[in-house]
Amino acid sequence: MTTPLTLARDENGEFLLPADMLAARFGWPVETFRDMMRRGLVSSRVERGEGEDAGRWRLSVRCGNRRWQAIVEADGSLSDERLDVLPAAPPKKQR
Repeated sequence: MTTPLTLARDENGEFLLPADMLAARFGWPVETFRDMMRRGLVSSRVERGEGEDAGRWRLSVRCGNRRWQAIVEADGSLSDERLDVLPAAPPKKQR
């Protein structure tokens, strides 16, 4: 992937994911990523680690058929990240 980084958090403790950083992870120009955000095509999920993963988080950002995931340590540093291309959802059956 690209250069390692440390994620900042806002006053509520939520992770700040800059559009330019995410666009780079997806391999797109930032304008393309922002357009997808405006069109509602970007979704995200934050999962807090439990047990031996306490103090870590898994962040997932999905855009189209791609998903970027990162494991974030307590200090905000990324210990792992990956980009997956997901299979298309099966077609819905017609009634």
